[in-house]
Amino acid sequence: MTSLTLPDIATQPQEQTAPLDWVGMSGIALPIQFAGQTMAAIASAGVSLVDGTARGIHMSRLYLALESLEHQPLTPLALRHLLADFIASHEGLSDAAYIDLSFDYLLKRPALISPLAGWKHYPITLRAKIENEMFHVELSVGVPYSSTCPCSAALARQLIQQQFEADFPEQSLEREAVVQWLGSSEGIVATPHSQRSEAQIEVRLKNNLAALPIKELIDQVEASLGTAVQTAVKRADEQAFALANGQNLMFCEDAARRLHKALRALEWATAFKLRVVHAESLHAHDAVAASQWQW
Repeated sequence: MTSLTLPDIATQPQEQTAPLDWVGMSGIALPIQFAGQTMAAIASAGVSLVDGTARGIHMSRLYLALESLEHQPLTPLALRHLLADFIASHEGLSDAAYIDLSFDYLLKRPALISPLAGWKHYPITLRAKIENEMFHVELSVGVPYSSTCPCSAALARQLIQQQFEADFPEQSLEREAVVQWLGSSEGIVATPHSQRSEAQIEVRLKNNLAALPIKELIDQVEASLGTAVQTAVKRADEQAFALANGQNLMFCEDAARRLHKALRALEWATAFKLRVVHAESLHAHDAVAASQWQW
């Protein structure tokens, strides 16, 4: 029986048309290895199509090349080799390649005071590209935190002052009575409003890095804000968290400026974009601020 050669429509020439910037696939399920963990990622991958006479690219070659990430740690070098393979497998068709990886990174975080600890997940996106023979990687992460409104805190303090004047009108004060008053709901009649907030950070990495500084970036962001959301807590931790919020009153503008300063200090970054979102508990809308910098 004569074997038949299966037709490859993509390689059949056509009339000269315009090249395409990118052709590829999105929504690819892919296990990856990072920090000793196997993680479920969603990948998008593609190459340029510079040959205007080609019908299309070989998408199966991209898909099969992605298997390399299943068996080795995810590093900048692994991404660079993968993109080089993309281009090599499309010699004459493509001169640029990209890959986007999205996954949740799990970190075990200790409580503020007690010996408890719990897991937090951080949404991560990696974008690697070879274009014009230049390679670069961009790292994005979302970091949740708590923000207490400075205006609300000032208004609450004024109400407490007014209540104090009403409860202790022109009389000598007993220290114990004041201490009891400060610990009562009748005395502390108002509290400032806080909201769960998120810092959305995108950093372009230097090309000479041996590892992806994901944990380092998260640690820097949380340290600069001072009010990272918690996992397992006892009452002592909750009280410490209340103190941290009281000592880190932040408008969205304050949070953005803190992050801008912290990100400028990163020795392994050449550019960044940041956006903070404060999901208002007073309003039905969010407060946002953004900033960027390039070396």
